[in-house]
Amino acid sequence: MTQTPSEEQLRALKGEKIPVKDLLALFGTRVRSDQAVLFITETLKDAGLSTVPYFANCNGRADVHIVPIETVAASEEEPDDQEEEEETDGLTPGALPPHSFRIGDLPAASGGVDCVPSNAQVTTATYLMRTKNYSQVPVIDGRTTLHGVVTWSSVAKMYETNRAITLANALVDDPPIAGPRQDFFSLLPIICEYGYVLVRDNSGQFTGIVTGADITERFDATAWPFFVVGEIEFRLRKCLGAALEPDNIRAVQRKGKKTGQITDLMFNGYVKLLDGHQQDPALCPLADQNWQALGWTGVDRTQFVHQLDRVRAVRNMIAHFDPEPLSKRLSDELRQFVGLLRQLT
Repeated sequence: MTQTPSEEQLRALKGEKIPVKDLLALFGTRVRSDQAVLFITETLKDAGLSTVPYFANCNGRADVHIVPIETVAASEEEPDDQEEEEETDGLTPGALPPHSFRIGDLPAASGGVDCVPSNAQVTTATYLMRTKNYSQVPVIDGRTTLHGVVTWSSVAKMYETNRAITLANALVDDPPIAGPRQDFFSLLPIICEYGYVLVRDNSGQFTGIVTGADITERFDATAWPFFVVGEIEFRLRKCLGAALEPDNIRAVQRKGKKTGQITDLMFNGYVKLLDGHQQDPALCPLADQNWQALGWTGVDRTQFVHQLDRVRAVRNMIAHFDPEPLSKRLSDELRQFVGLLRQLT
């Protein structure tokens, strides 16, 4: 997501009918990825707006009406059996990745390669490594002729063996190379051993270099959200399970699953337990009781429930294996919310 419309722009949309592509363009995107849909939906919601039909599900060439959010809410009937639960214990069809994770899926694999030619001085390579904090620099003529890779270890070995100080003597002449479609996990032992792997496409050109630092960055971007959402759920269950009456928990559970156990709820249920402005009027007084039972007098309830609902949406997104890492905005929201829960528990 590259831009956020101003409040004036959003208010001006109220009552208008615009193409889906124009709505996306207003937010600086052309595709309805999970993150884009979440961001647009929540931004419109914050402005009291929504779309009819829902822009995320309709035909990409369709027009949508920008309407007050209460108009949409009033048109949606609450099912008597509460089977509207947005989260499921399993994965929907198509949720799993369609193919194995490939080395080419990492941005570094196609981000280009800083290299030196074979007629360069050793100091040219080491200067590049120093200034850019690289552990290795390939020696490539043109775009396809690889002579080897200069590493700090290979430079040290050259000096230890008293060889002539030339680029040829400072090379690792058999570096690891992979194609962009090779399985990522099968290459991990090689990256662990060498610290890197060069990526070469079908034309023979070197398109990138994947290092241990890139693996760490990717792990942080994709695995961290799973762990932090898990911690958030653990802390929520700890607080809610200790403070709330089983009957109040049963009130938000679906028919046939009214166990009264907090461990049988998911994020949509946690929101219902605490939201004093939800659609079902029968749950609002119970939500008031639940909030009072928690005793969080120094916490703004409206903001807490809003953040909790955002976490619910993020949880659904990462649970369905969105191929793109979370944006910084969404990651920061998770960090803020788990930080608050750590203070409360």
